[in-house]
Amino acid sequence: MDHRENQEQIHVTIVVACRNEIRHIREFLDSVLAQNFHGMSWEAIIADGLSEDGTRAVLAEYSSSHPQLRVVDNPGRIVSTGLNAAIRAARGEIIIRMDAHTRYAPDYCVLCLETMESTGADNVGGPARTNATGTHARAVAAAYHSRFCTGARFHDVNYEGWVDTVTYGCWRKSTFDRIGLFDEKLVRNQDDEFNLRLIRAGGKIWQNPRIMSWYSPRASLSGVFRQYFQYGFWKVAVIRKHKIPASWRHFVPLLFVVINLGLLAVVPLAIWAHAQPVALIAATLWTAMVVFYAVGNLCASVLAAHSAGWDIFPYLPAVFATYHFAWGFGFLVGLFRMFGGDPVESVAFAGDSQFTRLSR
Repeated sequence: MDHRENQEQIHVTIVVACRNEIRHIREFLDSVLAQNFHGMSWEAIIADGLSEDGTRAVLAEYSSSHPQLRVVDNPGRIVSTGLNAAIRAARGEIIIRMDAHTRYAPDYCVLCLETMESTGADNVGGPARTNATGTHARAVAAAYHSRFCTGARFHDVNYEGWVDTVTYGCWRKSTFDRIGLFDEKLVRNQDDEFNLRLIRAGGKIWQNPRIMSWYSPRASLSGVFRQYFQYGFWKVAVIRKHKIPASWRHFVPLLFVVINLGLLAVVPLAIWAHAQPVALIAATLWTAMVVFYAVGNLCASVLAAHSAGWDIFPYLPAVFATYHFAWGFGFLVGLFRMFGGDPVESVAFAGDSQFTRLSR
């Protein structure tokens, strides 16, 4: 690249943090190169977390053929350090975050820019659409979009309006100068934390359903459990930092798990203490809660299968339960670490573990 190209004014910078994405990286890069910017200058900076599966070779192949693509190292190997490395290297006035696990519509970036201009929002994005193949992955995706799963607005592919967080994001670079970069102590939930910080600083976030991207969800219950265990675990770090949750709905799975464990613990303890009435009450309450949850789970499964296909119905109850229990257990473990004097954030650089290993 010559000196004149180095001095070229870039309008948009796409930033990406990736690691070991060989199954998705080509499709992702092709969707980036297919973006229609209507003549605006742009660049894409991919922060690679020292990939070991061939991802780096594909990135080198594409960047050698397309000067708009640049690759930088992300020795921290987590999303927040990678995004920050890319943002620091960005020359664009507008920063658009993308994810290598996702495919983007050709007008994704231009619609982000138009939405930011028309709404005056500080951050804009589209809902989290899914692209699932296979019965298990389709069940995971169908549950993800159900209100019974998390209740988050960005799971609703039809919702348009102000939100507390949004998928990926599009910001003016000056926003990062004003409120800082992503928190590098967070392995997960760094986007939620940033958006909470943005809102508390007076910023606004808008979701436009016409901004389309398709995320490839996990296809196994174990993968979903690890992913949402980490989301729950790292949500504690966000709440600890800001002394307030981004949304009170985050506590629902925690309460569900705590009440289940509490009632189950009371029964044998009461029997051991010869307090039979207490054991009977605890067992009755636990049974009633399980029945109530099972009915709700079954109804949500019927609605999800009606929309996404009846062949996934047998898997949906287990998928919903995995989402709820994984988040709740992760949150509970995070609380134990926090109140035990061992900050959640301390595991960020503690090596590969169930808390930091990103499931794909």
